[in-house]
Amino acid sequence: MEQKASAIAAISTAQAPGGIGVIRISGPGARQIAGRVFVSARGQKIEEIPGYTALYGWVCRFGSQPEERIDEAVATVFVAPHSYTGEDVVELSCHGGLYLLRRVLDSVLAAGASPAGPGEFTRRAFLNGKMDLTQAESVMQLIGAQGGQALRTARAGREGTLYRRIQGSREQLLTIAAHLSAWADYPEEDIPQLDESSLKDSLQSVQDDLTRLLDQFDAGRVLREGVDTVIVGRPNVGKSTLMNLLAGCERSIVTEYAGTTRDIVEETVLLGGVPLRLADTAGLRETNDPVESIGVDRAKDRLNTAQLVLAVFDSSSPLTEEDQELISRLSGTPAVAVINKSDLKQKIDIKYINDKFQQYVYISARSGDGLAELQQAVEQLLHTADLNPSEGILFTERQRDTARRAKERLEEAMDALTGGMTLDAVTVSVESAVSALLELTGERATNEVVDTVFAHFCVGK
Repeated sequence: MEQKASAIAAISTAQAPGGIGVIRISGPGARQIAGRVFVSARGQKIEEIPGYTALYGWVCRFGSQPEERIDEAVATVFVAPHSYTGEDVVELSCHGGLYLLRRVLDSVLAAGASPAGPGEFTRRAFLNGKMDLTQAESVMQLIGAQGGQALRTARAGREGTLYRRIQGSREQLLTIAAHLSAWADYPEEDIPQLDESSLKDSLQSVQDDLTRLLDQFDAGRVLREGVDTVIVGRPNVGKSTLMNLLAGCERSIVTEYAGTTRDIVEETVLLGGVPLRLADTAGLRETNDPVESIGVDRAKDRLNTAQLVLAVFDSSSPLTEEDQELISRLSGTPAVAVINKSDLKQKIDIKYINDKFQQYVYISARSGDGLAELQQAVEQLLHTADLNPSEGILFTERQRDTARRAKERLEEAMDALTGGMTLDAVTVSVESAVSALLELTGERATNEVVDTVFAHFCVGK
């Protein structure tokens, strides 16, 4: 994978009007290209100033005589290798109008830069050794983070926690493979054979770490992508009041009359650090009202596809047939029993609820009491409470696939050992596991893998 020879440029801020917009130029000749369109107020030349220097002036249309100013701007200069990409970089900060920024970019391209492709700046950073592939992938996780926990895990990935964790496992395997190969290739050197028990322990240690990584993947994905969540229950148990509490506004209509909610009301909220794509549904009951009946059918359909269910029950009344039918429907679905109206005298059979649900909480949706407990229950059920960003977490399907392949190769190595096969067979499996881990970090990734990773990036990053 060779570094491209030309300078590239793109708008690196959001494609929407804003106070400030940035055009980034990176690559050989970046400073010369910027110098053809930027005029310093003090007459200084971009090509001649040191890195980490900013100049105030104007961006002009390339080739215009006399100079046609497009906008006032600040040019910030970074000299290779001390930049994001590891190349010479100039960033032109202008006013953030989209038309204005496109005119500036057109001028930069006319001056000799090529349009940057998706993720091309970060790709160059990877190719120039500024980051490994897991750190590059965490950049998009940082941009897309929807909550504090997602931000912390993405930042930890950007700082190299996953790389260091994988590197530790890889070094263990390389030590094993080197010893096995030396023992097989140089028998005359009298190299001691590895103790089988010790070898099994070492392989099991790496395999256990990969298993923990893979087990945490779904919880990490919940933080990044959110989870489809349905609020269900019979009429008047407080579903819409709970929806409004979580949304922080009057999102659903609340009355004392049953059947108020006829259609699905949706909102995305953060509960603790977990993004929930909430759906408030019609109360589950038998009804002759044709419109309400459609709402009930839609609620049941949404329940079948939910990733998380908040099942709401009325603490002040005994469980009804509708309640029991709902509980039966939830078998095998991640669900929290929300015992609402906790401020009223309790009549619900809490033992029955406790027997049927992993998590249940008391709450008063009207006053907000119990919201913290609901947050904890959701985090426990989705296993996000167990995540420790400082340990390193798998972010993408690509990472999960390579980690899974490495684990499978280690399982083969263990089977070879216990099955009495030669140590050559163990060595082949261990070396295959090492190759998979090198692909995970990008140290032995094909061009096709790298292309796929950066194809998911936005232009300008």
